[in-house]
Amino acid sequence: MRVGVLASGSGSNFQALVDALHVEGSPARVLCLICNVPGAKVLDRARQAGVEAVALDHKTFASREAFDQRLAAELEQREVQLVCLAGYMRLVTRAFLSRFPGRVVNVHPALLPAFPGLHAARQALEYGTALAGCTVHFVDEGTDTGPIIAQAAVPVLPGDDEAALTARIQKEEHRLFPAVVRAIAAGAVRLEGRKVVRREVIA
Repeated sequence: MRVGVLASGSGSNFQALVDALHVEGSPARVLCLICNVPGAKVLDRARQAGVEAVALDHKTFASREAFDQRLAAELEQREVQLVCLAGYMRLVTRAFLSRFPGRVVNVHPALLPAFPGLHAARQALEYGTALAGCTVHFVDEGTDTGPIIAQAAVPVLPGDDEAALTARIQKEEHRLFPAVVRAIAAGAVRLEGRKVVRREVIA
């Protein structure tokens, strides 16, 4: 399966995908990275991994929809079959999602539906929850509201600050996200309406 990754920052989840998928026998491979922040570290990670890196600055477009149309066109040109949002700090619009129905997935650093949006680890600490974690889900037009594919929990430990909890969550993200992508590529996960159908447990 041909995978395209969208990212905005340092790219640790992008790196995890490349490390896990670019091995012999993998059913999926990252073909390209598109980053909306010129100069972001993830662009360097892609080049070092031999993955095509495209910087596409959203600020140069007249509207969110115009940017998303161009984004979709870039991915379609490269015949991308699955789009992975890996630290992509923008909501995608219907203009984008309609071009990749049921083929856009995201990883979020919380056990959704709890703590959607930004600063999920901070939200968890402020709320006082005993468990945090991450969720991989299909993307819809809402903020982290799409159908859930798989989740992994991590404990919130005494003395945790945002950085410590985030690091623990990221470790699980780096394991779970590639596992989900492999399962989708192997045909073990599909979306029927809002229902996620799995042939195997992803843990």
